[in-house]
Amino acid sequence: MDLHFGDSKPSDEERAAVDALLGPPESSWEGADRSDADLRWARGGRAARDRRDLLLPGLHAVNDRIGWISEGALDYLCRRLTVPPAEAYGVATFYSMFAVKPRPATVLHVCTDLACASAGAAELCAGVEARLGLGSGVGVERGPCLGLCERAPAALAVRAGDPVRTAVSAPATVEAAVLAASAPDSAPEEPSAALAVPQAGQDGLVLLRRVGVVDPASLDDYRAHGGYAALRRAFELGPAEVIREVTDAGLVGRGGAAFPTGRKWQATASRPDRPHHLVCNADESEPGTFKDRVIMEGDPYALVESMTIAAYAVGAHQGYLYLRGEYPRALERMSHAIEQARARGLLGDDVLGQGYAFDIEIRRGAGAYICGEETALFNSIEGYRGEPRSKPPFPVEKGLFGRPTAENNVETLVNVLPVLTMGAQAYAAIGTAKSTGPKLFCVSGSVDRPGVYELPFGATLGELLELAGVRERLRAVLLGGAAGGFVRPDERDIPLTFEGTRQAGTTLGSGVVMAFDDTVPLPRLLLRIAEFFRDESCGQCVPCRVGTVRQEEALHRIVARTGAAAADDIALLREVGRAMRDASICGLGQSAWNAVESAIDRLGAYE
Repeated sequence: MDLHFGDSKPSDEERAAVDALLGPPESSWEGADRSDADLRWARGGRAARDRRDLLLPGLHAVNDRIGWISEGALDYLCRRLTVPPAEAYGVATFYSMFAVKPRPATVLHVCTDLACASAGAAELCAGVEARLGLGSGVGVERGPCLGLCERAPAALAVRAGDPVRTAVSAPATVEAAVLAASAPDSAPEEPSAALAVPQAGQDGLVLLRRVGVVDPASLDDYRAHGGYAALRRAFELGPAEVIREVTDAGLVGRGGAAFPTGRKWQATASRPDRPHHLVCNADESEPGTFKDRVIMEGDPYALVESMTIAAYAVGAHQGYLYLRGEYPRALERMSHAIEQARARGLLGDDVLGQGYAFDIEIRRGAGAYICGEETALFNSIEGYRGEPRSKPPFPVEKGLFGRPTAENNVETLVNVLPVLTMGAQAYAAIGTAKSTGPKLFCVSGSVDRPGVYELPFGATLGELLELAGVRERLRAVLLGGAAGGFVRPDERDIPLTFEGTRQAGTTLGSGVVMAFDDTVPLPRLLLRIAEFFRDESCGQCVPCRVGTVRQEEALHRIVARTGAAAADDIALLREVGRAMRDASICGLGQSAWNAVESAIDRLGAYE
């Protein structure tokens, strides 16, 4: 591909897709019909450069309309935004959901990650490919987790057009997946989010109490069940007191790092630079994680309200919801909730008549696990490759667009609602002294009732597995997803707290709990984890870029070798793992060896 402006021209459809997002071009410098009048000077260059953050939405617009991004379409988008084509090409090829080479207008993404692999994803792929054949006009792509682990195996069909059409098949059979790909509009409607919550409707729930009880499309129903009481109390308290309540409640981040939320908000609010930003990280791409999807699909207004409270506390007037590209129904639900909140005066220039202005903009991810890292997410929104930044400076100092930014994930933010409605003291009484409040756990694999469970911090692993109906002949439990660690079946007394799992030599992570019985081949599972990290490494730093490849190669060799030869590769794995953990720039490389190490040391995976 020519990485300079060349002779390639966009088609009328490609031009229309870009213009629908950016508006019609104002001069021939931007790709309009040439006229002598506007060739004497370049107009609008600075304004166009200020819109660099629309590069990712522009790529989505073309990919959604056409199914892939041609050289001519990329050239036109680059002209509109004055982005160098080489940089835009680097962004377009960074994400797995985009294609820069021709492909069918309909693509069926089949998950081959941990939960789906153990539920027969390989057989599903083979059956679908055999049924569809080469001339079907449907491309079948095997890919990472789709966030539908409670209904494994899963497939997502995407048909390009205006509008783009999607259909989810989960749990997928060959017939259902073929129907979703062949006729997305006639595929069965996706089941209610409440089916992903086995506890739905039970007394005592805090975070999940509205899922399956309220109509997720109805703002009135949400308010009738306690909605917007927390925001009203926030306005009564004022920003400083809101932060004090969150701090006194002991709320920590639920994404895995467990950083104190109140401290992050205070650090952002105290920065003199303006404007401040709020970012909600809804790009949960950890294999086995789907709790944020369930909240957004089943209780979307709770996230809108909690984002408004967080923004009010840190002094932000613009919020960004970075939403996973593989979540079409969550996108629909959140878009509707934001529109309704805006129409009813709950977002906009005068929220609840309090003179406070705040609005939310949704930015779609496009399939990149690394964008779950906060600074990689900022780069993605800004229109660059989603590569992590070096710290310091930290996001609370220089985050999105170089301004102070508070970034939290969905579960962390919705915890703010009970903090304010219950009060910090009552909230802190839930859980343990160091891990306060309720916690959501994503349970999948060899259990009878997979789904999202809400338990107070301090419940044991055995209690959670009993709720989910763990099956006999349990072989291993993976805590924290691919970046987490395995524990043995006899370690069910591990308390599910951040400090408890650390003391047990493992991690709680984002709350993933995947159970595997003895029918699941452990070496193949470890190889899939290694493949995942090799695929998802952004390649920015050498320890991760090279280490993830070497880890996968060694695991391939171990499967075919035994004895001293296998021992040599295990020693090599340890050396590579230490290098990645010590020298990688971000958490992806630092945790890429965790699951493999725990399987070798705790489970004796290759003995």
